[in-house]
Amino acid sequence: MPLARIYLPLTSADLADLAEGRPVGPAPLAAHAVTPLLGRTGLVVDEEELEHAAWLAATREASGLTQGGAVRRVIAAADVDVALVLHPTEPDVPSRVHVAAPLERRRIVSFHIDEEAGDTEPTDLLWYDVTELADVRDLVDTP
Repeated sequence: MPLARIYLPLTSADLADLAEGRPVGPAPLAAHAVTPLLGRTGLVVDEEELEHAAWLAATREASGLTQGGAVRRVIAAADVDVALVLHPTEPDVPSRVHVAAPLERRRIVSFHIDEEAGDTEPTDLLWYDVTELADVRDLVDTP
Protein backbone atom coordinates (compact mmCIF):
# COMPACT_ATOMS: atom_id res chain seq x y z
CA MET A 1 0.00 0.00 0.00
CA PRO A 2 1.33 3.50 -0.83
CA LEU A 3 2.50 5.68 2.05
CA ALA A 4 2.02 9.37 2.81
CA ARG A 5 4.38 11.46 4.93
CA ILE A 6 2.60 13.28 7.73
CA TYR A 7 3.86 15.77 10.30
CA LEU A 8 2.29 15.43 13.73
CA PRO A 9 2.92 17.82 16.63
CA LEU A 10 3.40 15.81 19.83
CA THR A 11 2.88 16.46 23.54
CA SER A 12 4.83 15.08 26.48
CA ALA A 13 2.01 12.56 27.01
CA ASP A 14 2.30 11.41 23.38
CA LEU A 15 6.04 10.82 23.85
CA ALA A 16 5.38 8.87 27.05
CA ASP A 17 2.88 6.67 25.20
CA LEU A 18 5.38 5.98 22.43
CA ALA A 19 8.16 5.21 24.93
CA GLU A 20 5.90 2.72 26.69
CA GLY A 21 4.93 0.98 23.46
CA ARG A 22 1.50 2.59 23.04
CA PRO A 23 0.45 4.43 19.88
CA VAL A 24 -0.41 8.12 19.78
CA GLY A 25 -4.17 8.47 19.78
CA PRO A 26 -7.08 8.26 19.80
CA ALA A 27 -7.91 8.72 16.14
CA PRO A 28 -8.56 10.85 14.27
CA LEU A 29 -5.25 12.66 14.70
CA ALA A 30 -4.90 16.21 13.39
CA ALA A 31 -1.70 16.38 11.35
CA HIS A 32 -0.19 18.09 8.31
CA ALA A 33 0.81 16.70 4.91
CA VAL A 34 1.11 17.63 1.27
CA THR A 35 -2.48 18.06 0.11
CA PRO A 36 -4.13 19.15 -3.15
CA LEU A 37 -5.07 22.45 -1.45
CA LEU A 38 -1.48 23.11 -0.40
CA GLY A 39 -0.28 22.82 -3.96
CA ARG A 40 -3.16 24.89 -5.31
CA THR A 41 -1.67 28.20 -4.13
CA GLY A 42 0.09 28.48 -7.49
CA LEU A 43 3.33 29.58 -5.87
CA VAL A 44 4.80 26.21 -4.99
CA VAL A 45 4.93 23.22 -7.29
CA ASP A 46 8.05 21.40 -6.13
CA GLU A 47 7.25 18.37 -3.93
CA GLU A 48 10.08 19.16 -1.51
CA GLU A 49 8.81 22.73 -1.06
CA LEU A 50 5.28 21.43 -0.45
CA GLU A 51 6.60 19.03 2.21
CA HIS A 52 8.47 21.90 3.84
CA ALA A 53 5.27 23.99 3.88
CA ALA A 54 3.38 21.14 5.58
CA TRP A 55 6.20 20.74 8.12
CA LEU A 56 6.14 24.50 8.82
CA ALA A 57 2.41 24.32 9.52
CA ALA A 58 3.11 21.53 12.03
CA THR A 59 5.76 23.67 13.74
CA ARG A 60 3.26 26.51 14.15
CA GLU A 61 0.71 24.11 15.62
CA ALA A 62 3.33 22.64 17.96
CA SER A 63 3.96 26.14 19.36
CA GLY A 64 0.44 26.07 20.79
CA LEU A 65 1.14 22.76 22.53
CA THR A 66 4.08 24.19 24.48
CA GLN A 67 1.67 26.41 26.41
CA GLY A 68 0.32 23.26 28.07
CA GLY A 69 3.51 22.54 30.02
CA ALA A 70 6.09 21.32 27.52
CA VAL A 71 8.96 23.73 27.00
CA ARG A 72 10.05 22.48 23.58
CA ARG A 73 8.12 21.79 20.41
CA VAL A 74 8.20 18.24 19.05
CA ILE A 75 7.03 17.15 15.61
CA ALA A 76 6.99 13.54 14.44
CA ALA A 77 7.49 12.83 10.75
CA ALA A 78 5.74 9.55 9.95
CA ASP A 79 4.82 7.44 6.95
CA VAL A 80 1.27 6.12 7.11
CA ASP A 81 -0.96 4.27 4.67
CA VAL A 82 -2.51 6.72 2.21
CA ALA A 83 -5.95 5.22 2.91
CA LEU A 84 -5.69 6.44 6.53
CA VAL A 85 -5.07 10.07 5.56
CA LEU A 86 -8.35 11.97 5.40
CA HIS A 87 -8.61 15.40 3.79
CA PRO A 88 -11.19 17.71 5.44
CA THR A 89 -13.53 19.49 3.03
CA GLU A 90 -12.90 22.85 4.71
CA PRO A 91 -9.53 22.65 6.48
CA ASP A 92 -8.33 25.40 8.83
CA VAL A 93 -4.99 25.40 6.96
CA PRO A 94 -4.22 24.00 3.48
CA SER A 95 -1.96 21.23 4.82
CA ARG A 96 -4.48 19.91 7.39
CA VAL A 97 -5.23 16.19 7.31
CA HIS A 98 -6.67 13.73 9.78
CA VAL A 99 -5.15 10.32 10.35
CA ALA A 100 -7.89 7.72 10.80
CA ALA A 101 -5.91 5.41 13.12
CA PRO A 102 -3.63 5.83 16.13
CA LEU A 103 0.00 6.42 15.16
CA GLU A 104 2.29 3.51 15.98
CA ARG A 105 5.96 4.10 16.74
CA ARG A 106 7.01 1.89 13.83
CA ARG A 107 5.48 4.45 11.44
CA ILE A 108 7.60 7.34 12.78
CA VAL A 109 10.65 8.16 10.70
CA SER A 110 12.07 11.06 12.74
CA PHE A 111 11.46 13.65 15.42
CA HIS A 112 12.10 17.38 15.23
CA ILE A 113 12.63 19.11 18.59
CA ASP A 114 13.67 22.62 19.64
CA GLU A 115 17.36 23.01 20.30
CA GLU A 116 16.65 25.21 23.34
CA ALA A 117 13.60 25.55 25.57
CA GLY A 118 11.34 28.36 24.39
CA ASP A 119 12.63 28.41 20.79
CA THR A 120 10.02 29.53 18.28
CA GLU A 121 11.63 29.62 14.85
CA PRO A 122 11.55 26.65 12.44
CA THR A 123 15.35 26.85 12.19
CA ASP A 124 15.52 26.12 15.94
CA LEU A 125 14.27 22.56 15.45
CA LEU A 126 16.82 19.73 15.38
CA TRP A 127 16.34 16.38 13.67
CA TYR A 128 16.42 13.16 15.74
CA ASP A 129 16.23 9.62 14.44
CA VAL A 130 13.29 7.57 15.70
CA THR A 131 15.75 5.41 17.66
CA GLU A 132 16.51 8.48 19.80
CA LEU A 133 13.03 8.57 21.38
CA ALA A 134 14.49 8.38 24.91
CA ASP A 135 16.66 11.44 24.23
CA VAL A 136 13.73 13.36 22.75
CA ARG A 137 11.53 12.48 25.70
CA ASP A 138 14.21 13.62 28.17
CA LEU A 139 14.67 16.92 26.34
CA VAL A 140 11.04 17.91 25.83
CA ASP A 141 10.39 19.12 29.38
CA THR A 142 13.95 20.19 30.21
CA PRO A 143 14.38 23.96 30.55
